[in-house]
Amino acid sequence: MINFEVFGKKSREFLNTPISKDARINILEGSVRSSKTVTMLAKWLDYIGNAPPGLLLMTGVSKETLYDNVLFDLFDTVGASHYKYNHNSGELIIFGRRIKIIGAKDEGSEKYLRGKTIAGCYSDEISLMPKNFFMQLLNRLSVEGAKLYATTNPDSPYHYLYSEYINDPEKLKSGMVKVYHFILEDNPSLSHEYVEFIKKAYSGLWYKRNILGLWVMAEGIIFDQFNDDTMKVNDAMLPEFVRYWVGVDYGTSNATTFMLCAMGADRKFYVLNEYYHSGRDSLQKSPAQYSKELIKFVASQKNVHLLPIKPERIYIDPSAESFIVQLYEDGLKGVTQADNAVKNGIELLTNLMGANNFRVHERCTHLLTELSSYIWDSKAQKLGEDKPIKENDHTIDAIRYVGYSTRSIWARYI
Repeated sequence: MINFEVFGKKSREFLNTPISKDARINILEGSVRSSKTVTMLAKWLDYIGNAPPGLLLMTGVSKETLYDNVLFDLFDTVGASHYKYNHNSGELIIFGRRIKIIGAKDEGSEKYLRGKTIAGCYSDEISLMPKNFFMQLLNRLSVEGAKLYATTNPDSPYHYLYSEYINDPEKLKSGMVKVYHFILEDNPSLSHEYVEFIKKAYSGLWYKRNILGLWVMAEGIIFDQFNDDTMKVNDAMLPEFVRYWVGVDYGTSNATTFMLCAMGADRKFYVLNEYYHSGRDSLQKSPAQYSKELIKFVASQKNVHLLPIKPERIYIDPSAESFIVQLYEDGLKGVTQADNAVKNGIELLTNLMGANNFRVHERCTHLLTELSSYIWDSKAQKLGEDKPIKENDHTIDAIRYVGYSTRSIWARYI
């Protein structure tokens, strides 16, 4: 159960403000682990009991992430006898109050708001929601006295939420929007040891955003933390390995890559071998031909003792449907659709590098080249999006599939 007794000064300022004095849009933003969520949960429980009559709403990137980030602690706090939740329908009753749970991961999510009249909303990670969803949400908060309570970590300074709301002088001056900026030091529950640990877990862009709480642009080379002198290894430098995976990025005219990744006994993420074939540079291959190549690649991999190894999983981009079907037909075991969250996957690899827990074998020449030339898209940044330029990314995509799909393993090492 959440401990609601220990709050910092900023949290108390927000919680001690009567709901009637809150703005129409209330945003807690800033660094990770700075007590934004626990503070907002306490406010939301107050709002549930005192909001104007009508339907309440809770939104997250998905119902699953909202459960992990918010609902689990909310349910633990109110107790099993005080709520009923149907995950499939998203219907939640707390203390007799009806709340609708909605995921908002893409532009199409806006349709779930149509026709609804809403008396209040809690939005988790609101900067990850599309603008059309956010605008429709504001339109639907039409009950007199309805309010939006939202939390977010920083993003691009061109993001609509920052440029049009958090940093808009007129909306702030009018009282339409209230913003509370949190940093790690605003959470008195964190030990000094943990604060130092979490600061070391991030680097580069992610340190500026997640630790310093700054809305800054993603610019230049994405993996500027990669150190060729210390992170490129050869056979003599390899440890024993405890787990293996293969990442696959499939293309027809674009390159197809297979990447052998492993977890060393030293608990570092290793990229040990690569296969690379580009249909632009030579003859294109069919799904059946690539399937044979992948089977051959997997069968040929050996450990440091030159003994055959068996990867636990082969992670492939879910969009490569025809290739996945071909692999199933050819009987390849362990084929798994990867979690293709681009920005989150990049962040994980970046943090592994920042923690000095990332290594690449010198034979992976295409990956080494891509790591030094993979850059952010400056045009997308001006639209408020963090997106890499879709060039020089085929081996990177393959290792990203492995890294992010196994993220629960690496969480303690970044």
